[in-house]
Amino acid sequence: MEQQWLTWAKEIQAIAQTGLTYAKDVYDIERYQALRELSVDILANYTYEGKEKIRLAFASEEGYATPKVDVRGVIFREDKILMVREKLDSNWALPGGWADIGLSPSEVVVKEIAEESGFKAEAVRLLAVLDKKFHHHPPEPYHVYKMFILCRITGGEAAEGVETSGVAFFGEDELPELSEERNTKEQLRTMFQFLRNPEKPVILD
Repeated sequence: MEQQWLTWAKEIQAIAQTGLTYAKDVYDIERYQALRELSVDILANYTYEGKEKIRLAFASEEGYATPKVDVRGVIFREDKILMVREKLDSNWALPGGWADIGLSPSEVVVKEIAEESGFKAEAVRLLAVLDKKFHHHPPEPYHVYKMFILCRITGGEAAEGVETSGVAFFGEDELPELSEERNTKEQLRTMFQFLRNPEKPVILD
């Protein structure tokens, strides 16, 4: 479960962001700005990120506060799962990233697979929608839903992308060092359950 201080910081930020969207009174605006700064202070105190970086990340968020959506592609070949090495931390993750405005989840995952792994693919079915706060990811300021979509390779070949420095398939018992901000070992083991049981129902937590 997510640590309580992180839950509080996110909730305070969401209240501040939504308040700044609709507030008209100058005093209310000042109060919501103070709340946003309080959430920045909490995150800066408990993480290694600097206040300015956190403040800029929050300041770029506008409108009614809603969760972000992370879309990940799940591709199996010969009982192994496709993963890419992230340049940011040199660890491995399922290909994917933030959902893009104007694209459906299926379109996003196909685009991300092509950009990060070199493979052309098609989306087959939704496997899971997970709330990041229930899983063992490093702390972050955003509330995130993670979508895992089973895909099938239709062409292309393994190739590094702008954000990736490696492409490989791994068996369940030979998983590499994971980029835990993006996926956990437990989540990958859950994906292998779908390989063994294709009729397994969609997971929603």
